Amino acid sequence: MTEQDDKRIRALISERVTAITERDADALARQCVPDLLAFTLAPPLAHHGEDVEARKAWFASFDGPIEYEVRDLEVTVGGDVAYSHSLTRLSTTPKGMPQPFELWFRSTTGFRKVDGEWRIAHVHDSTPFYMDGTMSAALDLKP
Repeated sequence: MTEQDDKRIRALISERVTAITERDADALARQCVPDLLAFTLAPPLAHHGEDVEARKAWFASFDGPIEYEVRDLEVTVGGDVAYSHSLTRLSTTPKGMPQPFELWFRSTTGFRKVDGEWRIAHVHDSTPFYMDGTMSAALDLKP
């Protein structure tokens, strides 16, 4: 791993945070390879490619600001592939709701170097769930 690769991937994640908080679906799409595979919090189970219109609709489903924070980011690079993992916080107010929600979840991102530039090839976000019989998402967890 070169220090330059690590810095570029961290910058890419930082740019992703900015794009989400600024509701910039086009910037998010530019970060990704065309054959992106994403396992996000929203259905369906798998997303193929970065769907700009779907992302814009998702952004439009919230009132007020979108807060998005990446914490405890670790990056591993090996040649032209890399991955990162972190804890991520999303907080915003769904339209029609009186107050915002806050959710911490786990994120793993896979990268490929394409024409000398790091691009996002895979995203996997997950929320743990309680295995106490309720099978409910553990939305109250915080690092």
